[in-house]
Amino acid sequence: MKNIKNSNKPSFFKKIFIKISRKLGYEIIDQNNFKIVTSNKNIDDHLSTLGQRSINLPLGEVKITRKVKALDVIIRTCASVNMLTQNKSRLFEKEKIEYTIRTIRSLLNSSKDPDLKQLKINFKVIDHNSTNENLASIEKVFTEFNEKYSLINLDVSKFINKIEKTNQRGESVTDNQISNMANIHQSLLEAKKCEDLIYFVEDDYIHKKESLKEMIFTYERLASQINNEIIICPTDYPYLYAKSEITQNFLGQNHHWRKVNETLCTFLTSKKMIEKYWDKYVSMCNKEHAPFEKPLHYIYEKELCISPIPSLALHFTNVNSIFGLSPNVNWKEMWDQNEK
Repeated sequence: MKNIKNSNKPSFFKKIFIKISRKLGYEIIDQNNFKIVTSNKNIDDHLSTLGQRSINLPLGEVKITRKVKALDVIIRTCASVNMLTQNKSRLFEKEKIEYTIRTIRSLLNSSKDPDLKQLKINFKVIDHNSTNENLASIEKVFTEFNEKYSLINLDVSKFINKIEKTNQRGESVTDNQISNMANIHQSLLEAKKCEDLIYFVEDDYIHKKESLKEMIFTYERLASQINNEIIICPTDYPYLYAKSEITQNFLGQNHHWRKVNETLCTFLTSKKMIEKYWDKYVSMCNKEHAPFEKPLHYIYEKELCISPIPSLALHFTNVNSIFGLSPNVNWKEMWDQNEK
């Protein structure tokens, strides 16, 4: 029986063809071995390049016209308050600082992705009323990752006179809610100093390792396609399944995304979007609406807001909360992965 030799070495004419294709911006796929010969990559490798192109097979390439210049991650912390509006225990029933530390660790893990190495990522913590011991624990995590960060100790007195003391339901606004509104207001003021994208994060959202890369690459892809800024919510909340709504589906880097009309206060958007809707964002800090995030929902009537399926981040609240744990995600695995 005659042996057939299969050589992976390209012929002279094939080499010339590959060079011409590369110069013209085309990708050539060898279906025999799943190699992209023009890029010297496998078909299941990460093919997109930040600020240049987004590739998702078999749909091809999207030229990036909306390049992300920088990302500022603003984390709002308050280790002294277990739950803002509920008395129930969180999943795993740990002290609040444990959720804060794992949130920060998950974000730092995510920021170290090699495909984000050229992106300028800055971290800022706005803290209210955490103990010195808790602040030392936060600093220890940043030191562990050799990552610089800025710490702002929130001064509620700067904002208290701007906050209406009776909410939209006719109830007195609690001290915890007042400090929360002041913290959001401070984070918005910090966003005005940022260069490009801002990720506002509450201190009980644990992220998958690929979360920041997926959000950044998806932002570039979709913003380039629709020629407009967008808002990204990283969490697939349970309440999104409580009512049947017509939506739109989008293909991101490695996730499917859907248009949503509601989020909580953890989301990513651009400085341009914050400036465009400044009055609406600040109104959330001056009056407790019903629901609290009502001004955000107004913005989503006019601008595209998307969330991933499955979730990229888990909101670690009570297991029965419709605002908490995302479906079809291994909660315990994400919790354990972000333990020191």
